[in-house]
Amino acid sequence: MKHAQISCAIACVVLTSCAALLPDSEQISRTPWPDYQTAEQAFKSMTLETTSLQQLHDMGLDPLKTPNIVVLSYADLMRRLALSGAGEPRLLAPQIQVCIAAQTSCFAYEIEQKSMTKKRYGNFWADFLNFERKTMISGWHFDVIYIIQNERLVYKLWSGTPSIEQFEQENTPLGPFQGMGISIFTQ
Repeated sequence: MKHAQISCAIACVVLTSCAALLPDSEQISRTPWPDYQTAEQAFKSMTLETTSLQQLHDMGLDPLKTPNIVVLSYADLMRRLALSGAGEPRLLAPQIQVCIAAQTSCFAYEIEQKSMTKKRYGNFWADFLNFERKTMISGWHFDVIYIIQNERLVYKLWSGTPSIEQFEQENTPLGPFQGMGISIFTQ
């Protein structure tokens, strides 16, 4: 009799805490900024023609020490920025035109930072048996380009999403049997 009570208690605990068994995931790009606001403040604190390459490195923007910083040559800048101006370099900012003309004495750092969390929620059994999956995605995204010429910051450009909030819902009426029809006929 005691075993039946223990089994019943365990079953109750498992059934009531099933939502905790749903998978979660997190995607974070490692860079110097812990959040969107810090990245934006760092961007605003840098002054064109005044901020030096060494100051950028002191702020943690050193591709040799900080992962996920892409170093772009002047040719990479031409491909990325000139094409956005319909192939007309004269439509770009004057600092970018001078940088492209300077060629090897000019380069850029591109930093794309994402922080995303995916959390599944809803009924454990519906999710586990593949009938219905609900996922909440939250986070932020910050992308910046710093153009450096002759050891000085000459241009900066940013874009981003301060707050990402998305909901995904996937319904599969036949649950685990949904894809079996096609696989039966292809064998």
